[in-house]
Amino acid sequence: MATDAIPAPVSDRNLSRKMGRSSRMKCPAPFLSKTYDLLEEQEEESSINKVVSWNGEGSGFVVWCPAEFSEVMLPKYFKHNNFSSFIRQLNTYKIASKRWEFQHEKFQKGCRHLLSEITRKKYEPSAFPTYLNPSAKNIILGSTKEEINTSRQLLMEENQNLKREKMELQMQIAHFKALEVKLLQCLTQCMESPHNKN
Repeated sequence: MATDAIPAPVSDRNLSRKMGRSSRMKCPAPFLSKTYDLLEEQEEESSINKVVSWNGEGSGFVVWCPAEFSEVMLPKYFKHNNFSSFIRQLNTYKIASKRWEFQHEKFQKGCRHLLSEITRKKYEPSAFPTYLNPSAKNIILGSTKEEINTSRQLLMEENQNLKREKMELQMQIAHFKALEVKLLQCLTQCMESPHNKN
């Protein structure tokens, strides 16, 4: 005698659907996984002159030698050797940079499982005002005085931010130029010292 299957109650079906969804692991973005792999591989190598490594706290990483990083590391893990492109990609995940040191609260040494929780930052209207959007047709012409003033204010703030960034970069360049001059002077003194002439 065939027995008819008794359908599961609706609440049980909903529970099993929810469990099915939660059992599927969200995969981290390939860019983040590759960057993490790169750091882990470098950690295993015991090189004195590191090209890239985790910072002291393991809360981020530092690119010590951008030129070598671009030439050697990037082509090994990515399809390019463009350091600027690598940095732009990091910026889409809001990984803050300070002298080639990159940090994100969920990008940490020994915490690979947190990578799947990192998402790309959302479009920020203040970063690209609507009146500069090429698809917006004559938005300024139809705008009120208040909207135009707000847009002007946003542009002025963005301009100030860019000026500040430019100043910081110019200060860094000046610092590195001064350092270069000191190193060249030191090298010249070493070459001209009496013990080197013997």
